[in-house]
Amino acid sequence: MGLILHHKPLGKVFEVQCLHIPVHDRTPFEGLVKLVEETVRLEHASRLNCPIYLVGDSIGGCLALAVAARNPSIDFVIILVNPATSLGRSRLQPFLPILEAFPDGLHVRTIPFLLSLVIGEPLKMAEVGVEGRLLPTQKIERISSNLTALLPFYSGLADILPTETLIWKLKLIKSASAYTNSRLHAVKAEVLVLASDKDHLFPSGEEALRLKKLLPNCMIRIFKDNGHTLLMEDSMNLLTVIKGTCKYRRSKSHDFTKDFLPPSMSEYRYTFNNVFGFLNFASCSSLFSTMENGKIVKGLAGVPDEGPVLLVGNHMLLGMDLSSLCEAFLREKKILVRGVAHPELFWGNFHTSSNVFNYFDLMKVMGAMPVSPKSLLKALSTNSHVLLYPGGAREALHRKGEAYKLFWPNQPEFVRFAAQFGATIVPFGAVGEDDMAKVVFDYYDYMKIPMLNDRIKEVIRNGGVQIRDKAKGEVASQEIFIPGMIPKIPGRFYYLFGKPIKLKGREDLVENRESANEVYLQAKAEVERCIGYLLKKREEDPFRSIINRLIYRTFYAPLHQVPSFKP
Repeated sequence: MGLILHHKPLGKVFEVQCLHIPVHDRTPFEGLVKLVEETVRLEHASRLNCPIYLVGDSIGGCLALAVAARNPSIDFVIILVNPATSLGRSRLQPFLPILEAFPDGLHVRTIPFLLSLVIGEPLKMAEVGVEGRLLPTQKIERISSNLTALLPFYSGLADILPTETLIWKLKLIKSASAYTNSRLHAVKAEVLVLASDKDHLFPSGEEALRLKKLLPNCMIRIFKDNGHTLLMEDSMNLLTVIKGTCKYRRSKSHDFTKDFLPPSMSEYRYTFNNVFGFLNFASCSSLFSTMENGKIVKGLAGVPDEGPVLLVGNHMLLGMDLSSLCEAFLREKKILVRGVAHPELFWGNFHTSSNVFNYFDLMKVMGAMPVSPKSLLKALSTNSHVLLYPGGAREALHRKGEAYKLFWPNQPEFVRFAAQFGATIVPFGAVGEDDMAKVVFDYYDYMKIPMLNDRIKEVIRNGGVQIRDKAKGEVASQEIFIPGMIPKIPGRFYYLFGKPIKLKGREDLVENRESANEVYLQAKAEVERCIGYLLKKREEDPFRSIINRLIYRTFYAPLHQVPSFKP
């Protein structure tokens, strides 16, 4: 049943097989392991160079781990969903001695209690398929209807899972947990643990942390509002999680270019409506671009449709500019912009500090890749539209009084990369952060407080990533630290894409650093010109105030059609 919501999207990427244990099946756990093992080995023999994914839910998690432990030579990606390896600390544990002493001791009145643990979070199950864009009254009606439809299912569970089956399952889980825990040391496979924080059957959140410590190649994601039946509940899309954790791969390791799967329409809607919906609504971005003749027009007509295109611009505070920009390209030009992001988001403290499936995972789903020469070259080689912020985290986490100031390195490497593939560089400027938030406490302020000073130095010493390397002659090394801010009454975001710089036929720039530096300075100057233009022209926008925009939208147009200043 957990496969029902996921088999269609998974089927577009994988060849999906469901291994099912019939209700009246009484095969012992070791027998089940061998059955799964036989299936896996047949697949491996026909696909020697491809990984095999095993998704195990509850007791299936024990099966997946056991098979991986017994077959270390097979390239597995093991995905565990609330695995039953934590039976010893579960609410089922008190029932096991009773069952062993009195095989018929499971009284009929006990069955509803056990079933209530298995059912999970009914409300989350009822929210499946209810769109976030609906009005509150419409949402309540849909959820209420779904809950009503679920009631017959609950009342029939006792018939679907009779008493003797539940007794067998409990005994089977006990043997499965013991067998698997004794063999965890032999698991070398890549493992992803998905755990519900409201799992009333097993302590899945604690178990995920335990497995992460024991298994050498293990990543975990916690789902705070979900119950034991995670795969059957709202806000959980298995393929999205696989993509967001970079677990999808066609060969031995994940390739951010070859293994990238474009976001689906449901992922697009969830990202820009549910996650970034309020920011996009509050900022109501207005975009302009520059045609080849130098004329500035509303919209993105001046940005080439055909790649490779390298978009180069300034980062606003905390990267607030990202979602609006990417959403506009998808909506207006049907182009997915692939952004190169700080490696900290993929492998550093930002990546490991939170085990919840979050904003950074969604960035990967939407095409983000770690900034590096290799990533940039691969993306340009596929004729993509690539988004690059040369100032990186230093601009996104700037200090007080540094809004719209560029912190670019002194090396024109992105120009040389673009020239290698005949790409078009499109410089752009973005403004509006000063209408959304104000930095009141920056890195220097933190460092003036003795206790915080020591704490920050300790964090940096134990794995903090520094932004620049002085040895490379770039911006002086600065530690990453999120500034303290206070929100403002929302203003508006503005973007201006400058005149494209075509590098087709300019292969000389690859070797001629002096000429490449001239193009680099030209792009940087164009970004600064765009910023200056927007700061001046936004004063002419009658809809810069959110109040005026709300009034206009009430009577006239959707969010992306609210007018702005005339270019």
